[in-house]
Amino acid sequence: MMTMPRFALCTALIGAAASLAGCAPSGSGAPGAAALTPKQAATLDKQLAGKTPGTPVKCLPNYRTSDTIRVSDDILLYRSGRNLVYRNTLKGSCPGLARDSDIMVVRQFGSSTCEGDFFYLVDRSSGIRGPTCVFGEFVPYRKPAGDGG
Repeated sequence: MMTMPRFALCTALIGAAASLAGCAPSGSGAPGAAALTPKQAATLDKQLAGKTPGTPVKCLPNYRTSDTIRVSDDILLYRSGRNLVYRNTLKGSCPGLARDSDIMVVRQFGSSTCEGDFFYLVDRSSGIRGPTCVFGEFVPYRKPAGDGG
């Protein structure tokens, strides 16, 4: 049985944890995701402007993408032509990804990159291997049919 002081301490700790949860950063909306800087938010907005999110897919065939855009340490975009962009929110932050100076080495098995596959970063000048990062789902963003802009 809890004594009154111990109960009061537990109640205070629960209250403190709840108020700290309200201070969590906003941004990509993923739990634990860091807030985007204004520059990162502008990049994301520019690439997804006028496009509508579709049903997430588990794998992205490599021939479908023409460009990789590093938005932040936890968001990658894959362009597939002018009207289609895939957004991948990683399964955790990948420190240094947003710098765009390290080389991304993707470990894949087959001709597609899939949710759960991993990649790591390598420092371009020293060759030192950086963090290992894990892909999330690929969410397609398409321009609506008939929108030529």
